[in-house]
Amino acid sequence: MNIKTRLLLIALILSISCNTTNRIEKQTEDSHVRASKKSIAQTLQEQEHLPISERIALYRKLKKENPAAYNFENEDEMTMYGYRHLWNNQLNDALEIFKLIVDEFPNSSNPYDSLGEAYLAVGDSVLSLKNYQISLKLNPDNFNAEDQIERIKNPHIKSITPKEKFDKVYTKQDYIEDFQQLGDKLVEVHPNALKFISEKDFWETIEAKKSLITNNTTFAEFAWHCSEIIANTNCSHTSMGSFFYEKDMLPDNLVFPLQTRLIENKLYVIDAYSNSEKVAVKDEITAINNVPTSQLITGAFKHLQSQGHVETSKYQEFNMWSTIIIPYALNFPENYSVKIKGKQSPIKLNSANRIRTPYMDSSIPFCGKDLCLEIKEDENTAIMTISSFNYYPWNNLDEFEQFVDESFKNIKEKHIKNLIIDVRFNGGGSPESSIHLLKYLAKQPFAYFSKTDNSKGYGMQQPFKNGFNGKLFFLIDGQGKSTTGHFMALAKEMNLGTIIGEELGSNQFCTAGQTILRLANTKLVYYVANATSKLAATTLPDEKGILPDHKIIQNIDDYLNKVDTVKEYAFELISRED
Repeated sequence: MNIKTRLLLIALILSISCNTTNRIEKQTEDSHVRASKKSIAQTLQEQEHLPISERIALYRKLKKENPAAYNFENEDEMTMYGYRHLWNNQLNDALEIFKLIVDEFPNSSNPYDSLGEAYLAVGDSVLSLKNYQISLKLNPDNFNAEDQIERIKNPHIKSITPKEKFDKVYTKQDYIEDFQQLGDKLVEVHPNALKFISEKDFWETIEAKKSLITNNTTFAEFAWHCSEIIANTNCSHTSMGSFFYEKDMLPDNLVFPLQTRLIENKLYVIDAYSNSEKVAVKDEITAINNVPTSQLITGAFKHLQSQGHVETSKYQEFNMWSTIIIPYALNFPENYSVKIKGKQSPIKLNSANRIRTPYMDSSIPFCGKDLCLEIKEDENTAIMTISSFNYYPWNNLDEFEQFVDESFKNIKEKHIKNLIIDVRFNGGGSPESSIHLLKYLAKQPFAYFSKTDNSKGYGMQQPFKNGFNGKLFFLIDGQGKSTTGHFMALAKEMNLGTIIGEELGSNQFCTAGQTILRLANTKLVYYVANATSKLAATTLPDEKGILPDHKIIQNIDDYLNKVDTVKEYAFELISRED
């Protein structure tokens, strides 16, 4: 797997749509311009039964006969359409699609990069090299093309692994130059890099990091410093790719050997692993290596990205990656001891014999799919689970629309009075999916993006005539990112129903898309938002996530007993009102 494919997959795992090596353009929120224009990628997707040659011919025919009817200018959407085929191992189809994109956008670097990857996949290194060289010439910052050219020319040279890079030491000057480059690029690429932090504070943090560098600073220490600089943008679309790379770097013996859960500033053990004879599940950790838990968390949170000043998303991130974050926050101790509430002496821990990272929350029983409709036994209440809006015109939007259409048909036929829409764990996705669902819920026409963003093609939206007329309840959490913030912002602005849970991880203001960048000396890769998608819901604050009407947080007992506290509260509300 080359670096480009790896980065694309990481971005998709993070529910951040991506489509290029050094430039991931606005895919999640605002690059699908199709109000008066149809999606050409979706049109081709609907003709998958045709051979690729006939689909390409259809593209050219439509462009010749009716160029204003389709979004032929959208290079990014077509690129993702090509990658859909590449990832499905439909190599010839992907190759022909990328050839088409090169023909359509001959002055753009990315199509040649994608075509180079496709040629490499079919084993043609000569044409792969040629296209990577063109891509690099058009965009000298395209580090993927640079790396692929080097690999093709020198196939026997092995790349340094993350584990090998962990304790690698670069020169002091290398680190300082990369800090400066990181700050410069964040401000240059990110349209709102200084929205939630002053310019003075932003650059003072970077200067402070420079002063900490010594001749013995390792790459791992440098990377941890960089994560704080990046987190200062307060943008959920800007990061180092969650903690996947830090996990790959960290030696096994340095991993924190307890699985923990942070709940309202209290850190609990939820799996003791190899330390079950020393600590127990539900023990509260008050200090690690003599560092008070509150101090440790405060320091670690500075390195976790969020949208605005939302902290619930940082709780979620910490709980997923605590076995990795804690070693970085404590500067990689070789041994760990913990202070447990109610016990006098610190407990020295054994090294981890196994870990589960990222640790996914299994305390809330879901239906097992991203999209589910469940009808309660009394047939008065339905629960619609929307764990993802990751459905796009170039891929599978029809799957989402079909699920929603059939669900509301079922709801109407059964005369459902109460509908719970559960968007917890939803990392975002396409505006098309969000809009389609909202049309069943809204009682009046609504604007999706703000007036300044109307050029993106999402004007006034008309509700469906067969929309839901009963009582609505929304379940939210800190993992609700990106488009989920758009969806819930409009739900709140239009007062569609009762919102239950914790502060959402996003809101109506979304810095979107991604540009993937790499530092010149240390080669550290990071992701920077490159676009803004602001909703018409302008009365809500940009620095906060969508707030619930009823703040409900799962306590440690309910977590361990797998009690869905938030959903149970919704059922209780419904029973009271009925």
